[in-house]
Amino acid sequence: MRAVLCKAFGPPESLVVESVVPPALRPGTARVAVHAAGVNFADTLMIAGRYQERPPFPFTPGLEIAGEVLEVAADVTGLTPGARVLGTMEAGGYADEAVLPAASLTLLPDAMDYVTAAGFPVAYGTSHGALEWRARLRPGETLLVHGAAGGVGLTAVEIGKAMGATVIATAGSAEKLAIAKAHGADHLVDYAQESIRDRVRELTEGRGADVVYDPVGGDAFDASLRAIAWEGRILVIGFAGGRVPQIPANILLVKNCDVIGFYWGSYRKRRPDALRRSYEQLLAWFTAGKLKPHVSERYDLAEVAEALRALTTRRSTGKVVLTTGRS
Repeated sequence: MRAVLCKAFGPPESLVVESVVPPALRPGTARVAVHAAGVNFADTLMIAGRYQERPPFPFTPGLEIAGEVLEVAADVTGLTPGARVLGTMEAGGYADEAVLPAASLTLLPDAMDYVTAAGFPVAYGTSHGALEWRARLRPGETLLVHGAAGGVGLTAVEIGKAMGATVIATAGSAEKLAIAKAHGADHLVDYAQESIRDRVRELTEGRGADVVYDPVGGDAFDASLRAIAWEGRILVIGFAGGRVPQIPANILLVKNCDVIGFYWGSYRKRRPDALRRSYEQLLAWFTAGKLKPHVSERYDLAEVAEALRALTTRRSTGKVVLTTGRS
């Protein structure tokens, strides 16, 4: 089978696609014929050696897949060959086949195709977990979403609306803001043309945003501290902007606000039950038409470097997905 291999830390161009022996089936696992694999910003960090987890070399990147179950281990129940599934894993998704715990697989709704499914679990799971578990977003609150046309930002816009919030979306161009608006954003802020702080305060009559969802960091985070409401909550999701911000504690004190970290991957081990309930809610929203996943670019497995570059250059909107030729 084909697999993308990272043999040493480096840029996307250092990855190679080679023929490898399929991974062995282990107790509690299932073998999946991968139709599509989601591409995430975390993958770019993992291959560069800057992610929280560092698999031993050589490893295959890829945190999320969608495909068809080929076989299951003898101790697995409730899952049969032929089932259409999406799944998450610590690594290994960029391949023709993947072996992963059966408990980490979720059956697909009939209306969800493999390409859509491949980009669903990490981005939507991240935004739902962050807004529901950590920020405890309430109906009627104002949610400010940075990078609102990006992979996780766009899902935060949709989930925020599904949870009853008023959503203010920020992005760096009119084209990206138009995508956020099409997915439910109530207000738009072009940070290349206007001040996030001033525009948010204007839109909220001086009160500020109750919750800020920030996968960007850098200048966006600095603006968030000035745009947050009294007793507001800022979710630290990532640093796609490149700079990890330093937090002046005096602002936290004056505004009685919270800065909340959220690493979705840690819940796979610590609270898998919470992830299952999250997917049940997300797929129910999808079936009801409240979530409309947006895949802007798709590439063959052999084009993995270009797919990752679509993220690092911030060219893409929504999700980028790799396909194996099965779909």
